[in-house]
Amino acid sequence: MTTDLSDDRTNELSHALDRFVTYLVAERDASPYTVKNYSREIGEFIEFAKKQGVTQLEQIDRNVLRMYLTWLAAENKAKSSIVRRLSELRSFGKFLAREGALKVNVFDSVSAPTPGKRLPEYLEHDEAEALVTAPDTSTPAGLRDRAILEVMYAAGLRVSELVGLNVDNADWSRGQLLVWGKGGKERVALLGQPAIHALKAYIRDGRPKLLKGKSSRALFLNQRDGRRLTTRAVGLLLNKYAKRAGVGGRVHPHLLRHTFATHLLDGGADLRVVQELLGHADLATTQIYTHVTQAHAREVYRKAHPRSGENESKDTA
Repeated sequence: MTTDLSDDRTNELSHALDRFVTYLVAERDASPYTVKNYSREIGEFIEFAKKQGVTQLEQIDRNVLRMYLTWLAAENKAKSSIVRRLSELRSFGKFLAREGALKVNVFDSVSAPTPGKRLPEYLEHDEAEALVTAPDTSTPAGLRDRAILEVMYAAGLRVSELVGLNVDNADWSRGQLLVWGKGGKERVALLGQPAIHALKAYIRDGRPKLLKGKSSRALFLNQRDGRRLTTRAVGLLLNKYAKRAGVGGRVHPHLLRHTFATHLLDGGADLRVVQELLGHADLATTQIYTHVTQAHAREVYRKAHPRSGENESKDTA
């Protein structure tokens, strides 16, 4: 009997988490995704606390919490991830205080780090090339998908801008598209020759078959009923071709927009030109890409320059 009581005290934190999860499901009607995240990440804190000798709720104090936040930072967790975990713990503490298991919500005693801006990810040149050439252009859907990928990479379009295009938005003589961006603002998107060729091939040989005898102004159509393609469908086809091309990591439509901007700046494009092509109202929004190119330049320097430190001779004479 004594052993059982001892085990209950030792597992007090875990029991508290079980009650909180039950509350999330029964009273908050939280989604399975939310419940899974809360359970896993609060459980992570509990395991950390146990390793510090903390097995009871009353032993959790500011010092333990600060140690946990320090540990998360040492584990290279993103600031946004640390902020989310602390928010979850505060919800946990609020529940326990309301239940009477805690006198006060101790999790409110520490501050979350200020989320920093994460540098945008992008594809290398060979990855972008492999991705846009992955579709099988012997089919109508393949012609469409090749045109989509070429246009997104060539023009840096948002996925909403892409699916909103109509056939008459193309100006073949100037090699450009008329695009409506955020807030209904109109801008011109430029196309290179590969994108123009892919788009013309799709309109000539692919789109008529996808129309299925219907009438539509939409440029990109789905193959099921000939209606305008959705943003979700673009995301799915992008994932499919990323796997086919052997491109690792999470590939999403905005990644091609990041890639477009980064490759332009790497190639010497003026920042304000990139701003205009992206349709950014504020230059500061575009400037984050300069940090990406600077980081790339530093990496190239470290690897290439004989006196960068990494490549210096170890001779001390």
